Amino acid sequence: MTALHEAPDILSAAFAENPYPFYRTMRKEHPLIWHEGMQSYIISRYDDVEKAFRDPVFTSDNYDWQLEPVHGRTILQMNGREHATHRALVSSAFRGNELETKFLPVIERNSRELIDGLRDRNPVDLVEAFATRFPINVIVDMLGLPKSDHGKFHGWYTSIMAFLSNLTQDPDVMAEGMRTKEEFAAYMIPIIRERRKNPGDDLLSTLCAAEIDGQRMSDEEIKAFCSLLLTAGGETTDKAIASLMKNLLEHPEQLEAVRADRSLIGAAFAETLRFSPPVHMIMRQPSEDVELSGGVVPAGSTVTCLIGAAGRDEQHYADPETFDLFRDDLSTTKAFSAAADHLAFCLGRHFCVGAMLAKTEIEVGVDMLLDAMPTVRFADGAPAEAGVFTRAPTQLWIDRAPA
Repeated sequence: MTALHEAPDILSAAFAENPYPFYRTMRKEHPLIWHEGMQSYIISRYDDVEKAFRDPVFTSDNYDWQLEPVHGRTILQMNGREHATHRALVSSAFRGNELETKFLPVIERNSRELIDGLRDRNPVDLVEAFATRFPINVIVDMLGLPKSDHGKFHGWYTSIMAFLSNLTQDPDVMAEGMRTKEEFAAYMIPIIRERRKNPGDDLLSTLCAAEIDGQRMSDEEIKAFCSLLLTAGGETTDKAIASLMKNLLEHPEQLEAVRADRSLIGAAFAETLRFSPPVHMIMRQPSEDVELSGGVVPAGSTVTCLIGAAGRDEQHYADPETFDLFRDDLSTTKAFSAAADHLAFCLGRHFCVGAMLAKTEIEVGVDMLLDAMPTVRFADGAPAEAGVFTRAPTQLWIDRAPA
């Protein structure tokens, strides 16, 4: 195919303002791009991104330089038996009876407390007042850490996400990320050691006591997992709430359908993950030369997988530029499992271990928000999205005045 447009630069200001038209050009004309500044190949078609997530030839070795400097070595960098063992050590806390009985009350309490605090504020910025705080507060409470430290964790979360989103390698952002890593370790390691001696009924105690075939997680591994949970669990839920509410407010008939039938919140979340996902790109590294649409990627190269582009692939979804929670080419029942037909949680062996936690937080939070806002509209027009690595509205001003 002869390209009609130059390959987009994903670090350009125009791309950051609105990547979706560029995603279309990439899928149609430039499915494989070498970006010199990022030293990475970029892929945008659903089938290619799915292959990068499922095919064992693609490794997560890129996390050695991408994540380890700020988190330490995490489960995302592990493979084979080591990965399977560590995933089993942590996964039980994020699904089934453990999630339902132990952590659902934590989620409900934190949602209620934040919503009680915004009831008398009208208009209110849902991002500042709820979305950015809710998942971080939940994680801190799940770990059994002091409520007085919510603000401290929110600051660490912001710093680490800036580090991970630092595609231009700004040295000040990198230095702040390193300081945060040291502060977080200095805070967490003594608590982990104390929790081993005096366990409680919390996630941190569960992680300290978890054992498979005589193997337990080290203090450093638990600290690294908590750091990863803080950002991965916080960022996805934070931005998903903001984007989901924006999508519903832009489609009043779908908002009213969800208001009338709260079981549709899961479908609205799944469609948001396809249409405007919290994380727009994830990197992988092939262990051998691999063929993708547009050419061959050499072994050892970094491949940037554009989830935001793949979710609107015309070859995979009907009318992909339209938000429609009732679409029949996206399964809500599979959307939060490794069989998902969207890519926002990855697929395969590194499918997001916290997917059900995120779903539970979204269902509880949005349900309570709708109860607290029987009438709601944008206070000052639809907000713009922002971000390249992760993306969502940075503000979401709404008011509850009658339409």
